Amino acid sequence: MTLNVFEYFKNSPQYNRLVGNDYMFVEYKCPIDVEKFKLWTDTPLLTYVISGKKDWTSINKTYSLKSGEALFIRKGIYNTKQYFEEDYCTILFFITEDFIRRFIKNNQDLLQKQIADYQDSLIYPIDVTNSLKSLFLSVFNYFNMGGKIPKELVEIKFNELLFNIALNPSNKDLLGFFNSLKQIEKTNINEVMMKNFHYDLQLEEFARLSGRSLSTFKRDFKTHFNETPGKWLNNQRLEYAKTLLENSELNISEICYESGFKNTSHFNSSFKQKFNYPPNQFRKQILNQ
Repeated sequence: MTLNVFEYFKNSPQYNRLVGNDYMFVEYKCPIDVEKFKLWTDTPLLTYVISGKKDWTSINKTYSLKSGEALFIRKGIYNTKQYFEEDYCTILFFITEDFIRRFIKNNQDLLQKQIADYQDSLIYPIDVTNSLKSLFLSVFNYFNMGGKIPKELVEIKFNELLFNIALNPSNKDLLGFFNSLKQIEKTNINEVMMKNFHYDLQLEEFARLSGRSLSTFKRDFKTHFNETPGKWLNNQRLEYAKTLLENSELNISEICYESGFKNTSHFNSSFKQKFNYPPNQFRKQILNQ
């Protein structure tokens, strides 16, 4: 099971949070019984750690985040690992791509001289200056005020946050990503699917990751891949499982779930239909060669 972290916090009243149309603040204290977690988000987020330590792993890199550090995390699917030497507490800032796009377009003259070539990534470490740290901690004052906080005030805070990040040359890669959103109204469907096909998500969730309605997603998918999402996903997952059987020491059950299948019986029958042997016999054939 992969958790939609944005929807989880949005619909969980036990957390201190401020919710707007294109943004959300959340104060999160991790329960001590959660060590490893797989999550996905269709809304980019910034996480600033007040105390404790956590690992964030994207498709190709792991980032260790400790007290006083921050990451910007693009929409996608991630694994996390919790450490329990110290209580973990973080502030999460969810910011939609539309909000970031408006910010860049409205402040183009000011930010243009900061924009240069950048390294594309799913996760960006943020340089936490004293002023940015003060901004993060000032959010607690909002949580402690009680009552209804004007959305206009929260939006000012988010713009202040983006200005602080964008005007710091140490964050040029993240600013480069922000700037790239000006030209991109829809996320590249090929990129979304190739990075995430092996996760057990519903079609509606793949659609949200790509910034599309379900009907638009299905239409664009058929245009790009020339087949239905269901058939494409099944084939990609089976090919990935075949690679794992040939090149890893994972057992059959682990390969089943790592490839995005819900249960081993369906995995076994689908694999046999495509490759003529069930997974365990296929692996034996490879080992005997």
